[in-house]
Amino acid sequence: MPESTDTREDQEGVLTSSAVMAAGTLVSRFSGYLRSLLLAAALGNLLHADLFTIGNTVPNMLYILLAGGIFNAVLVPQLVRSMSQDPDGGEAYTNRIITLAALFLGAVSVLLVVAAPWVMGIFLSPDYDRPELAEQRDSVIAFARFCLPQVFFYGMFVLLGQVLNARRRFGPMMWAPIANNLVSIAVLVGYLVFYGPVPKADLLSAYSPAQEAWLGVGATAGIAVQLLVLVPFLKAAGVRYRPRFDFRGTGLGHTLRLGLWTVLFVIVNQVAYAVVVRLASGGTAQAVGSGGDSDATGYTVYSQAFLIVMVPHAVVTVSLATALLPLLSAQGNRGDLRALGGSLSRVLRTALAVVVPFAVLLPVVAPDLAAVLWDWGAASSTYTLYVLSLSLFGVGIVFFTVHYLVLRGFYALELTRTVFFIQCVVAATNIAAAIVLVRLTDPVHTAPALVVAYTASYVVGSLVSYLVLRRRLAAGSGQLESAVLVRFLVRVVIAAGIATFAAWGVAMTLPGRDDPSHLAAVARLALVAAADVLVFLVLARLMRLAEVTEVIDTFAGRLRRPAARR
Repeated sequence: MPESTDTREDQEGVLTSSAVMAAGTLVSRFSGYLRSLLLAAALGNLLHADLFTIGNTVPNMLYILLAGGIFNAVLVPQLVRSMSQDPDGGEAYTNRIITLAALFLGAVSVLLVVAAPWVMGIFLSPDYDRPELAEQRDSVIAFARFCLPQVFFYGMFVLLGQVLNARRRFGPMMWAPIANNLVSIAVLVGYLVFYGPVPKADLLSAYSPAQEAWLGVGATAGIAVQLLVLVPFLKAAGVRYRPRFDFRGTGLGHTLRLGLWTVLFVIVNQVAYAVVVRLASGGTAQAVGSGGDSDATGYTVYSQAFLIVMVPHAVVTVSLATALLPLLSAQGNRGDLRALGGSLSRVLRTALAVVVPFAVLLPVVAPDLAAVLWDWGAASSTYTLYVLSLSLFGVGIVFFTVHYLVLRGFYALELTRTVFFIQCVVAATNIAAAIVLVRLTDPVHTAPALVVAYTASYVVGSLVSYLVLRRRLAAGSGQLESAVLVRFLVRVVIAAGIATFAAWGVAMTLPGRDDPSHLAAVARLALVAAADVLVFLVLARLMRLAEVTEVIDTFAGRLRRPAARR
């Protein structure tokens, strides 16, 4: 059946908005990689690094636990609805939401700082209770005290960003994290200047109070700056904030009822991730008192590898989903399940057109990628610990992408209760697999074992979520175009497989394969990736993978437009 003009225009609008966000995300990711490089150079990737990484990660986890689900998934449909239905264009509703969020997040942040030792006890392995790890435990608690105020800044940043998204101002939220990364880079450069890279003998040690303050306060300052960057854009979008405390009878109850299931969803998700962090923290902690064996992987290796493999998800999938959600919400609000299923199916194929080739190529480029990013300073002797985790993560990201996008369909239909039960299955699979796999392996394979558990959970989750949504749409004459998706996946996997085989052939024929220098690693990485992309694009044209050409044409158009104006 040919697509209607409105459907094509909606799809083009999603792709165009996604291109704006993806450009900001791409720049943000590159600055994030520089931060990751400096972090490895300064702190290494063993227990010493884990202390700061865990202390600086927990605030984001707690923000997501306490408010992230509501802000990210529930408020956008509600803000869009208030803008279209309220006489004041949603101004009063927006002001009430901002006021309520600021009060809640501020109070919670204060309580968390006071309760930091108990909070960190949830996320740390029992190994940290050993006497020989007392100083390390004190350090991670100190980092938590400095970093837990980030809960407020994370929450307000996401809320204000979603207010802008509801007004179709997608760019600022994607570009603002660059400011955070720049602050973090400055903090780490200053740390290297004043303290230098941690010596090899101290890769398992704690920090001094001055080091804790420098890194902890600097990390929180970066999140605060990220929030402040949004303020001018809010004014430009016509948002005039005035505190409103009249919360009764204003529609907030409906939002919070929808949010109840989303909060439960996030709680389940974060419980699973807390188990992952707890297990990961034990990987490097076990090195203390066991002969100082540096061959151990923990949370730093797991989280930094995850940061890298999330590139296509962050650049393409999140951008598509953020631009898509208002469209899906509008289609769901008017009961047009056929249009909703079609929109979601097309965006799903577009995202997989990027994610699948990346996942297939990842094991080929993982050694050189690890060398370029982490073979610096304090991590130069242990950077190879990243390679296996990088190689294994690609498959998991493919299934996570499917699951992530399908859930946007449930949110647009306000089926948050269904999402909760699906996520219970994902979390249970992740927890069970993580516990079993970590117990069956040694400390050096702690991070890779957790990667395998992550993949298993989203294999299950993507299948369950897809099948449930397909049945729900079929009941209302909608569909996810499963046959089209399967045919597309067969073609894209074949194209990606051939392209990766060609790239591997290039890698095997390049001179200097054993050259350990950064320049050689960059050259190999660039040539192998270029060969893969070139072969894949040629095959995409030959195999008529329209989704690939749509992505390229849209992003190329965004790049040409500013040049044309000049």
